[in-house]
Formats: sequence, C-alpha cells, structure tokens
Amino acid sequence: MKNTVLKYGGYGLLVGFIIFIMHLTLGIKNLNYSTNEILGYISIFLSLSFIYFGIKHYRDKVNNGIISFGKAISIGLLISLLVGVGIAIADFIYTKFIDPSFFANYEKMLTEQGRESEIIKMTSFTAAIFMLILVTIIGFIISLISGLILQRKK
Repeated sequence: MKNTVLKYGGYGLLVGFIIFIMHLTLGIKNLNYSTNEILGYISIFLSLSFIYFGIKHYRDKVNNGIISFGKAISIGLLISLLVGVGIAIADFIYTKFIDPSFFANYEKMLTEQGRESEIIKMTSFTAAIFMLILVTIIGFIISLISGLILQRKK
C-alpha cells in the first residue's frame, strides 16, 4: 500500500507543482481573484484525481483484483494528505515569499466590493493549514466515490 500511495501521491504532487509553476510563469498576478480561485480548485481536483487511479492500481496490480471499501478510503486519504501537504507548502511559499502582499490586496478587493463581512485575518501559516484541511476534505469525498466504484470483494 505504501508504494501505491507514494507513487500516486507523487503524481498528484507533480501535477500540482507543474500547475503552480505555470501560474507563476504565465502571470498569476494579472488574473482576478475569482479566476485564480477557479484555477486553484481545478488544480486541486486534477491533483486529487490520482486517488482513483491509485486505488484502482492497488486493487488490480497489488491485491489480485480485490479491495475493500475501507482499504480504498485509506489509500485515498493518504494520497490526499500527501497532495494536501504539497499544496499547503506551495500556498505558504507563494503568500509568504512570492507575493507577501497577497492578503492585504485580497482584503482591499473585498472591501471595494462591499464584502467586508467575508474578511478573515489570514497569515501564510493559517492559509496553508486551511488548504491542507480543504484538500483533505475534497480528497475524502473523492476517496468515498472511488471506493464505492472500485470496491471488489472476493
């Protein structure tokens, strides 16, 4: 199981890293916050799509075509944690070092739109923790769906 998690979690990390680098090189600061948010969710879902493939690989190649629902959830959650840590680190690096004014600019944009009630004081660390939790929750949902689809008993 460990090798499957590392392999498919690594694939998810690689996809997330490539998307992160593409954002930086293609001019992420030139996009509005809504577009960046949509692109962020797309990158999360693309990175987490490897949960399905990891569970399928384990079932078909490692475990003789058999996988329980619980084992599928375990594999999916571990992959999502690996991807979540990678995304959290990237988020921390971006908001702490690449664009340290990110939170101030985001608060300014919310204020200009009359959405002051949505302002939450964030730091790079709390944003990274939030991303880890968010990615893990989305990963859990994908794991549930994948487990239901792929479970196969003796």
